[in-house]
Amino acid sequence: MEDTEDRKPWKKILYEKQDYPDNYVDKSFLDELKKNLNVRHYQFSKLVWESCVISQQLSSVSLLVSLFLYMESQMLTPQCLWIVSSVLTLVGYTCHFGLVWRTTGSVASVHLSQDLKTCLLFQGYSGALSPILVSLTETISTDTIYAMTAVMLIANLLFCNYLSKDDQVPGALSLNAAIFASVCLASRLHTALHAFATVTAAFELFALWPVLCRKVKELSMRVHVLQTLIISVLTAAILSVVTPIGATLYVGLVLYITFVAPAWFVYLQPLKNNIHGPWDEAVVNTKSS
Repeated sequence: MEDTEDRKPWKKILYEKQDYPDNYVDKSFLDELKKNLNVRHYQFSKLVWESCVISQQLSSVSLLVSLFLYMESQMLTPQCLWIVSSVLTLVGYTCHFGLVWRTTGSVASVHLSQDLKTCLLFQGYSGALSPILVSLTETISTDTIYAMTAVMLIANLLFCNYLSKDDQVPGALSLNAAIFASVCLASRLHTALHAFATVTAAFELFALWPVLCRKVKELSMRVHVLQTLIISVLTAAILSVVTPIGATLYVGLVLYITFVAPAWFVYLQPLKNNIHGPWDEAVVNTKSS
């Protein structure tokens, strides 16, 4: 075979037979090499602020567990829980009403009568089904119930729609998992009123509270961060009364999510090294010029 110097110059084509092996490339092949195209650079402060959404969801999960522990140990009555949660829900709804008016200049998107009807229907169905919830899992062991609850709460954290910017509930799968977890916990309490208060509080924590948090985040990131700080401190204080170990674990997770994980991500970001070149799969450009 003749030497490379005596051959015709290599061309990157397939429709013509050349005096080179099929896997041959010359030095010009790497001229099209590009690294880290379309890489998005993140700032540590931005990541810390955005992580507040995850911390708020973790706080909701921790509050549900702590409320169950309070009622199981009879440190909290279901009547007190229902009254406090209802008052807080009314205050939150009023705040959301005001934020919508401030954002849009009108209250057309707030349907007071429809929301009141939905609230009454939910309260009615929950109250009617509470006697069934208490005896729903009598044949299932307590360890199994707690394991199912843990799995459902983890699913709530994993499948929550953290990036949603609308006023809808944070993902159907996430919400259903949280409500199922509350039903499991309610089935281990003393009376039907305990079950009713637990399910009602869970719905307020996982369906209504995120809507208000998103609206606050849209208007002011600083208020959103301050809100997260207050809720985190309050949750840690509530947990510390019934389970100091749980409170310590909660604080550690919040600190890791808020500061350690973003710092680690920023530290590893310069190590990203994606290469792009002529060996990539061709993509058809359907956009008209």
